[in-house]
Amino acid sequence: MTDSTTDPYFVQATSASYDAMADPYTERHPDGLGSRPLERALLTAFAEEVRGHSKAPVGDLGSGPGYVTARLHELGVPVFGVDVSPRMVALAREAHPHLRFHVGTMTALDLPDATLGGITALYSVIHIPTERLTAVFREFRRVLVPGGHVLLSFQFPGGESDTLLHLTERFGKDISLSYYLRTPETVAAHLREAGLEVRSRTVREPVEEEKYTRAYVLARRPE
Repeated sequence: MTDSTTDPYFVQATSASYDAMADPYTERHPDGLGSRPLERALLTAFAEEVRGHSKAPVGDLGSGPGYVTARLHELGVPVFGVDVSPRMVALAREAHPHLRFHVGTMTALDLPDATLGGITALYSVIHIPTERLTAVFREFRRVLVPGGHVLLSFQFPGGESDTLLHLTERFGKDISLSYYLRTPETVAAHLREAGLEVRSRTVREPVEEEKYTRAYVLARRPE
């Protein structure tokens, strides 16, 4: 459980913002993988990598409504979800009562060293300030078993520039939420600085109502 008295300012802001918009967000995005075959394929490849290497569980960090956690479970991976928003965790538990979801923050995971076979963080590191990103990835490395994998996804505006957005309203709710849109090269550099190996980078163009390019990065802790 996170302690709001000691969490960094951005963790508190992210938690409060997602609590405020959790219900309409979940209504709009009950399964963000349903119409995304590329994302499903990448998640399947990640699951195969994890299953082939370790029986340790996967932590789905920033699990939101829980559909990624549920998909990994369907793929035969032991998995649990972690989200900074208590309301998101409550909704995920309602939707997927057979799975475990916990309130927590990726900045300080309540896990022993080398206990996870993998980590997914899909569209959740976008709320981590760039100056804190390497520290978060070092935390990922700490809890991964040697050879454990990380799958990240995030938006970026295309080109070679990083962008910061700050929103004060979503879904008709008042929020205060920063979005750090970083290029794959920026994210890869922070992963390497944290001692993780970058295995692949995939980029796709926006579709439907999307405004930004999407990137998917697979990394691992060295053996």
